[in-house]
Amino acid sequence: MAEHALGETILVVNDDPASLYLASRLLQTSGYRVFEAATGLSALAIAERERPDVVVLDVKLPDISGYEVCKRLRAHPETASLAVMHTSATFVTPDKKVRGLDGGADAYLTEPFEGEELLATVRSLLRMRHAEQALRRRAEHLTEADRRKDLFLAMLAHELRNPLAAIGTAAGILERRGPVDPRESRMIAIIQRQTNHLSRLVDDLLDVSRITRGKVELRRARVDLRHVLEQVLLSFRPVAEARGLTLTARVPDAPAWVDADTTRLEQVFTNLLDNAAKYTDRGGTLWLDLSPAPNAEHLPGARVSVRDTGIGIRHDVLPTVFELFAQADESLERSRGGLGIGLTLVRNMVELHGGQVEAHSEGPGRGSEFVVWLPLLPAAPDEVSSSEGPRRGRHILLVEENEAVSHALRERLETWGHQVEVAADALRGLELAVRRAPEVALVALSRPGEDGYRMAETLRARLGNTIRLVALSAQEAPGDPSRLRQAGFDLHLVRPVTPDELCRLLSEL
Repeated sequence: MAEHALGETILVVNDDPASLYLASRLLQTSGYRVFEAATGLSALAIAERERPDVVVLDVKLPDISGYEVCKRLRAHPETASLAVMHTSATFVTPDKKVRGLDGGADAYLTEPFEGEELLATVRSLLRMRHAEQALRRRAEHLTEADRRKDLFLAMLAHELRNPLAAIGTAAGILERRGPVDPRESRMIAIIQRQTNHLSRLVDDLLDVSRITRGKVELRRARVDLRHVLEQVLLSFRPVAEARGLTLTARVPDAPAWVDADTTRLEQVFTNLLDNAAKYTDRGGTLWLDLSPAPNAEHLPGARVSVRDTGIGIRHDVLPTVFELFAQADESLERSRGGLGIGLTLVRNMVELHGGQVEAHSEGPGRGSEFVVWLPLLPAAPDEVSSSEGPRRGRHILLVEENEAVSHALRERLETWGHQVEVAADALRGLELAVRRAPEVALVALSRPGEDGYRMAETLRARLGNTIRLVALSAQEAPGDPSRLRQAGFDLHLVRPVTPDELCRLLSEL
């Protein structure tokens, strides 16, 4: 017994000298290290200084009661986890026992008690304390491991962006030059397709990291949901056709105004369509429908349904489809691919918009349906969607030190009819901006990006609101997100920027 108790400490608190001596002597002979206190205040001081494993605490003390001592122990972070056993030399009524246990005591003994009863209770409390400590250490270990995992995902995704941007830019330049033979054309198409796929996976990894760390920041605006869906359908139809699928959509003529981040909503519905296509064999059909529908609280909203004729979802899997890394295809080969994070992103992004998402399926081989509900804003009759605005050519300044990236962006912009000037650094960019006063400046933030910030501050000070400033970076929020606004940037885009995203940006500006 003494070997088992080695190093374990007990604080005995009792104002009766005989009771204090007997309890202390019994515990000492059993191998425990014992501290003694005759008042509540001295017990608190010893407990805070020595951190005993168990406190044997008499209820009746000359200064403050044992109930109050226990309450203060529980209130102090350093002593909150100590095991406390109340004792009493008087008849203990059930209400006093309840008061003691409700006040934080772990056990209650009435004197006189047998020595073996005291020792057995102490051993029980020690086992409980050891189990709690083990669980606490386990929880701390898991928390730290989870934090390191999030940091690793963020670092990995960030480091993958730069080589992907270079590969995508090189493929774009080769495509613009024109292939030498049909085989080279096929190789370029493969490079572009796989680069786009890798970029989406990297984006998903980044988004998971941001969500788990609470770093997602929505850039809300008044948006017509119809135009978001039309843009998604425009981008996804070639994908569906390449996979041998029929994509059918039904979008009403009436506007559906929502307070939303356009990019994030496009991500939601693209992920849902991509998920439906992934689990639907060639020759299958996908449907996307938009309709007005109130939610359970009868609030006005828009209902978007994405259905497919795919492999379906088992009823036991349905409740977990939105969980991180969940896979409907659980076979060893996992022939359907994916990381199992797309639906997690869908759920989180929809909930950040104040909406809801549900999954339905009648079982394997019966297809599946995902329904997104988003709250609607009142219609504004004099409002015109940005997608119907002017698409005239603009005078654009591009500040980008990477020659391949700047060349690809310049060619893309000039193809759309814009006049583009390129600067390799912030100093040259300032010279061009002050001399030519562009309408839009696309400024790449290098690491750590201080030149880009200073350039934005200078341009905003000199040109006021006559210029629109757009930050380009390889991560969602370099440093403090408020720093971008303070520097004068109007928008922030993450590279690689897709042509659709760039086109929409210039149209909205």
